[in-house]
Amino acid sequence: MQFEVERKYRVTELRALLARLSELGGQPGEPELQTDRYYAHPARDFAVTDEALRLRRAGAANRVTYKGPKVNAESKTRRELELDLPPGDDVLADFGCLLEALGFRPVATVEKRRRKTHLDWQGQLVEVSLDEVERVGSFVELELIADDKSLPRAEAALAALAAALTLGESERRSYLELLLEAQRAGK
Repeated sequence: MQFEVERKYRVTELRALLARLSELGGQPGEPELQTDRYYAHPARDFAVTDEALRLRRAGAANRVTYKGPKVNAESKTRRELELDLPPGDDVLADFGCLLEALGFRPVATVEKRRRKTHLDWQGQLVEVSLDEVERVGSFVELELIADDKSLPRAEAALAALAAALTLGESERRSYLELLLEAQRAGK
């Protein structure tokens, strides 16, 4: 089974983080707008089961993603199934209509500007994403893809990289959870 191993951290000092990334060989690219529309399942509560289903528009690319429940208490490690869809607004709208015809309903849309880089860290290529999430704030995500055998090594590598970047305490809530919390608080 394939897992997305992810650690996310709130960023308050972006310049300092960019300097540390540069020292390690990372040069974030240009920002890309990502729009994620999340859906609720017709028969189970994803907030309770800790799952997610989203449609993502990133540049011209479209994807549908299922995220399973988190598998540990330290990171956001979870099974992830992601499928590319053809490009175009109509394709994404039609796929959304398909989901709604099957009983799924839209929950919220998360918009962010993402800048990515990759770092060779402990023999693994870590994807580092700097995210400015509308109504939520600025974050950095560290991510690796791992299978059952390489999962402990991947988790250890991300924890070590976070320490090297002096990132502090990780944030396990998704951007969707943070957005919904901000909406409830009237932000």
